[in-house]
This record gives sequence, C-alpha cells and structure tokens, in this order.
Amino acid sequence: MTLAPYACDPGKTRGRRYAQAPAPTRTDYQRDRDRIVHSTAFRRLVYKTQVFLNHEGDLFRTRLTHSLEVAQLGRSVARSLSLNEDLVEAIALAHDLGHTPFGHAGQDALNVCMANHGGFEHNLQSLRVVDHLEERYPEFDGLNLTFETREGILKHCSRVHAEQLERFDPGGVGHRFLNRVQPSLEAQLCNLADEIAYNAHDIDDGVRSGLITLAQLQQVPLFDDHRRQTLAEFPHLQDKAQGRRLLYESIRRMLSAQVYDVIQATQAALQLAAPGTVDAVRHLPPLIQFSAAMREQSQMLKRFLLDKLYRHPRVLDTTGQAQQVVRDLFGRYLAQPDHMPESHQRRLAAALENEPVSERALARIVADYIAGMTDRFALREHQRLTGQRLLFESS
Repeated sequence: MTLAPYACDPGKTRGRRYAQAPAPTRTDYQRDRDRIVHSTAFRRLVYKTQVFLNHEGDLFRTRLTHSLEVAQLGRSVARSLSLNEDLVEAIALAHDLGHTPFGHAGQDALNVCMANHGGFEHNLQSLRVVDHLEERYPEFDGLNLTFETREGILKHCSRVHAEQLERFDPGGVGHRFLNRVQPSLEAQLCNLADEIAYNAHDIDDGVRSGLITLAQLQQVPLFDDHRRQTLAEFPHLQDKAQGRRLLYESIRRMLSAQVYDVIQATQAALQLAAPGTVDAVRHLPPLIQFSAAMREQSQMLKRFLLDKLYRHPRVLDTTGQAQQVVRDLFGRYLAQPDHMPESHQRRLAAALENEPVSERALARIVADYIAGMTDRFALREHQRLTGQRLLFESS
C-alpha cells in the first residue's frame, strides 16, 4: 500500500531511545507491534476490565478485547486514508498498558493516593511500562519502541508531567504538550477509534448486564436511527427472542456509520489543510475528526452512558469497593514495602545505593506495582493482606 505524504513512514522514523539495527523482515512499526503483543503488560490486559469487573461475567469487555477493537477500527480507517496501519495497530494495542485494575475506578483511586507524590495518569503509566517497567532485554529497560509509537501512547499529559519528561528527554514525546502541537495522524486516529470502540461496547455490555435496555436506548439518536433501520429491513427482529440480534446489528451499523463519517470528514479536512509532510500535520489543528453532526450525536451517546450506565447504583457500588481495594493496598505497601515482590524491592534497593529513598520515590514504585495488577490478583492480594473479601461473587 502506498502511504500518503502526511503518513508516518517507518523508513523515516525518529528512531528508538537505544539504537538497534533494523529487523530483516519487519518495518520498525511492525517490530513495535510485535514487542507489545509479547509483553507481560499486554497479557495482563485480559484480566483488567472496563466498566464491569472481572468477576461479574466472562463475556464483558476487558482491556485486551477493547484494545483489539480499537486496533481493528483504527486499521480500517487508516487503510482508507492511506495512513500507516502498522503504526496505528501498535499504538492501539499499547494505549491501555498502564491502566490500573478495576477500570477508571482504580485509576481515580490511585490518582488520589498519589496526590502528594506526583499524581497518576494512566497514559503516562502506559509510557512508563514501555519505557521502563517491562524487563525483557539485556541491553535496556522497557521495550525500546520508536518515537512515533511512544508519542501515540501518550495521548494526554499534564503540563507538570510534560515538563518532567522534557527534562529527561529534550524534544521527546512530552515536547508537544509544551508547544501545543499535534501528534501524527496515526496517533490522532487511535484517539478517536478509542472513543468509538468504548461507546459501542459499553452499549453492548450495558444491555447484556441488564443495567440499560433497548427501550432506554431509543433516547439516543445515534443508536436508535440504526435500530429503526434494522427493524425496517428485518421486521422479524421485533420478536423479543431476537433482541440480541437486533442489538448486534444496530451496533454494527452505528459503528460503520461512525467509521465512514470519520473517513469523509477527515478527507475534507486534509483536502482543505493540504499538509505535505508529517511535520506539517503537527502544526495544524487536529485533522482526524467527526463531522459536526456526528460529533454532536456521539456526545449525546456519551452523556446517556454517563447517566444511565456509569452512574448506575450497581456500578457505583462496585466502584466504591474497588477504590477501597486500591486505597488499602497502597497504604499497606507504603507502610510495609516488604509485602511487595522481590523485583520491586530490588528497585528500592537500587535507589538506596545513591541516596535514601524518599516517600515520593517509594510511592511511585508502589503505584507501579498496583497499576500492573489484574482485577483478580488485586482482590486476592487485598484479601491476603487485610482478611477482607470484597467484590467476589460469593460475597
């Protein structure tokens, strides 16, 4: 496939933090993707959940299935826009590597725990995973990914953290947050594909769980337009026994409509802006976009999900318990670091060789450990340390 002039060309990558000879049969972005797939953090995503926690059912989305869906949507759009599909896939598969157990509930709790120690951002944590925390190679820590993949992983970053990154890596992935410029189109695409994917699968999981209904979803034009079109074409799906097929087909059509809308709206934006290079893209407003009408419909869907699903009493109950697990674990490890595994104690020992470890440094190591946990490991570890049994099916 011929790449557009504004697409990222692996032959022109800004390179890796540690120089390595090219692979004989793969481009640099394909190599990034393969390293991500074989990483420990990627495997853990199968037991890290989105809205519904790991014990609540085997068919709900996990961070792994979500990442695969983002990659599929991203590659589909990238192909139509002549962008680099391999880079899109690498970013999509890595974008949630730093997410905590228990979805956003865990992230919010860990951020509160870290409030006096630099805070916690899951995008920054994903970068820490691929830059520092993975231990696979004898020459360096992390996965040594290309600049372009790392840039896409860090889709959000506070100014304080961007300044910290800039001090250690001048002109690196934190630089754009200080200069207020854009990432590559491939990174922009992954950001939007992430939004499209989680809105769609939260509808599916929400209905499957019984927390939202097809009747309630008639309030959402983006979904209901496609539900009505489906019923007009397949009237037999009005039978309640066909509810699952009706839901799947409506979501499928909704996803397709959003993908085609992004392609058309972005093609129009690219034609108007006419960027000739990747660098030109960085100095323009975001170009991967919905049309104005689709953006409004997407926002309505997000507001519906916030009100009816994410704030549902059952979700809030599990959210509260999940946050207690994270808080308790953080407090226990901070007070007794010897409860962490030897690998994390070695990190403490390495820090002690230079100077006494500060509470902030210890807190970051504790946060790294908790963020790497799966839902079920965090629950078991919490029960082991506190004697409490939270969020288990039999509780």
